[in-house]
Amino acid sequence: MPRETGRKLIAQNKRARHDFFIEDTYEAGLVLTGTEVKSLRAGKANLTDGYASVEGGEVWLINVYIPEYSQGTWTNHAARRTRKLLLHRKEIGKLDATLKEKGLTLIPLSMYFKDGRAKIEIGIARGKKDYDKRQTLMEKQASREMARAMSNAVRRRGGR
Repeated sequence: MPRETGRKLIAQNKRARHDFFIEDTYEAGLVLTGTEVKSLRAGKANLTDGYASVEGGEVWLINVYIPEYSQGTWTNHAARRTRKLLLHRKEIGKLDATLKEKGLTLIPLSMYFKDGRAKIEIGIARGKKDYDKRQTLMEKQASREMARAMSNAVRRRGGR
């Protein structure tokens, strides 16, 4: 059987970029059991309530939902168990020092298979206030309208 290559997206946390300013991102490996991998290969996971924390020199992924494998038996995993993330020691030290700053948290942004191995992209995030969310929405709408106006102008000129 040939090895997998490329990147296959499993789940994405779309609310993260709406609710937080993402300051920095890291790619980490996951320590998983066999039935968790099978559930992920079926494309099932939910990152919305998840977060990560640094405890004892290790990074842990907390409250991420990977459903039980449908054909699993008594070896099935707990759906919301705490999972260990695999990062380099220097990255963990940098994360720990950064997270000590007030108002920062570590959230999962996306989960994917990269060359056959389960990876997760985590981001250092600062929470947005309501007025920040409104401002971001207005900027997004303005850029959409500008792009729409530009495409209409090009269409009227005859595509030159």
